[in-house]
Amino acid sequence: MHALASMALHFTPSPVVVHRAVSFFARQQQHNLRLTSACCCFSANSFRGLPFLSPCTLSSSISNHPKGTQLGKFAKLGIGHHFRVCNMATSGAAEVLSKDSLLEWAQKDERRMLHVVYRVGDLEKTIKFYTECLGMKLLRKRDIPEERYTNAFLGYGPEETHFVVELTYNYGVDKYDLGTGFGHFGIAVEDVYKTVELIKAKGGKVTREPGPVKGGSSVIAFVEDPDGYKFELIQRGPTPEPLCQVMLRVGDLDRSITFYEKAFGMKLLRKRDNPEYKYTIAMIGYGPEDKTTVLELTYNYGVTEYDKGNGYAQIAISTGDVYKTAEAIRISGGKITREPGPLPGISTKITACLDPDGWKTVFVDSQDFLRELE
Repeated sequence: MHALASMALHFTPSPVVVHRAVSFFARQQQHNLRLTSACCCFSANSFRGLPFLSPCTLSSSISNHPKGTQLGKFAKLGIGHHFRVCNMATSGAAEVLSKDSLLEWAQKDERRMLHVVYRVGDLEKTIKFYTECLGMKLLRKRDIPEERYTNAFLGYGPEETHFVVELTYNYGVDKYDLGTGFGHFGIAVEDVYKTVELIKAKGGKVTREPGPVKGGSSVIAFVEDPDGYKFELIQRGPTPEPLCQVMLRVGDLDRSITFYEKAFGMKLLRKRDNPEYKYTIAMIGYGPEDKTTVLELTYNYGVTEYDKGNGYAQIAISTGDVYKTAEAIRISGGKITREPGPLPGISTKITACLDPDGWKTVFVDSQDFLRELE
C-alpha cells in the first residue's frame, strides 16, 4: 500500500471543477480517495509523472461519480471557478493552469522538430539512395523482429541537434499508397544543378528539372526516392538544417494556421497566395526557414479533403512537458490519440494527436528523448 500524500486544495472552486479533478485522478490510476473540507488525500502513486492538471481535461458529473456522496459534500464549499492543486510533499509540483495560461505556456515551451516517420518497401535500397544521392548519413538502425519491422534513421547531423528521417520497413510489405495529402520533403543544397546531375548519374528519378520557381527567382528541382516520395531541392547558402521542409496539404489553411500556432506553439513565418495556379501556402515552424525545419501547409482552391494513403506516418516534436502539451492541443480542437505518459518498457514520455485534417504528430519529452539516444 502506497503512503498517502496530502494534497491541499487552494481554491475559489466551483462544484464542477472539484468533481472534474477527482474524475481525472481516477482515470490516471486506481487509487484510494477520501475527501474532507480541508484537503484531498490521494495515493502518492496517482501523481507520479503528472506535473499538472488542467480543468479542460476533466469531465463527468458529480452525481454520476462513484464518490458522488463525498463529492457532493465537498462541493457545497465551492464558489468561483479556478483552483490550484499543490502536492505538499513535493513543494507544489502539480498545478492547474487556466486555458490562457496553458496556451501561453505552449508559446514559450522550447520545442524542436525531431524527425519524420514514413514507410518504405525496400529499406536497403532507400538507404543507398539517401546516402549516395541525397548526401545523408545513416545515423542508426534497429530491428524489432518480435514486431516484424526495422527502423533506420538518416539525416545531415546527429539526432540531438538535427531533424532526421525515420524510415520504417515492415516485414513483407514492399509497396505503400502515398495518397494525395502528403506533398514532399525539402532539402537545401548549395547548387541544385550539380545535385541533380549527381542524382541522375546514380540512377535517380528527376521529376522537375532545375530552374527558377514560377513567378520567382528561387532555383529548385524535384526528385523521387525509390518509393515515390518527392524531395524538393532548394538552392540556398550553407545552412545548419539542410532537411528543411515537410509539405502537407490541408483543407482549410486559416484553420490549420490557427491550430498550429495555438496548439503547437509554432509561428507563421510567411504566407503566399498564387491565384494563377489556384493554391496558397503557409510556412510555419519554430524558427526561420534558413536555419530550422518548417512545415509547408498547402491549400488548393476548393479542395477540402485528401487521401492520406498508408505511407507517410507522422512528425515527432520535442516538448518540456507532454501533459501540458496534450491539454493545449485538446483545448485548441486537436484530437489526442495517445494520452500522455511513458512508453511501456522505457521511461520516455510521449503523447500523440491529430490536427484538424487528421495529420498525426507525436510529442516527445525533451530530456527523455536525449536519454533514449544515450
